[in-house]
Amino acid sequence: MNNTVEYKGYLGSVEFSEADGLFYGKVMGIRSLLSYEGTNAKELIEDFHGVVDDYLELCSAQGKEPERAYKGNFNVRISPDLHKQAVIQATANGLSLNSFVEQAILKSVAG
Repeated sequence: MNNTVEYKGYLGSVEFSEADGLFYGKVMGIRSLLSYEGTNAKELIEDFHGVVDDYLELCSAQGKEPERAYKGNFNVRISPDLHKQAVIQATANGLSLNSFVEQAILKSVAG
């Protein structure tokens, strides 16, 4: 089961509250809190689309650029020793640290 939905480049979570009998979620990867819900999958998707559309319309009306998630840049905090080891390994393989980390992540998510 996939617990995410996507619309216009925005990724949203999908959760279920047994106590409330509701599906709910929020747009992930942006600071603005955009949440949605529905009593079934169809309602959840419709509300998700509506929330994203409303957010984009509001940004446009205010003349501001909407937040975009997953732009390809992120900061990672690791121990100084692991950082050093990664630089040594990257250099030994003729890679930049960015390329080394990218390859490691690709390998990990590819399974």
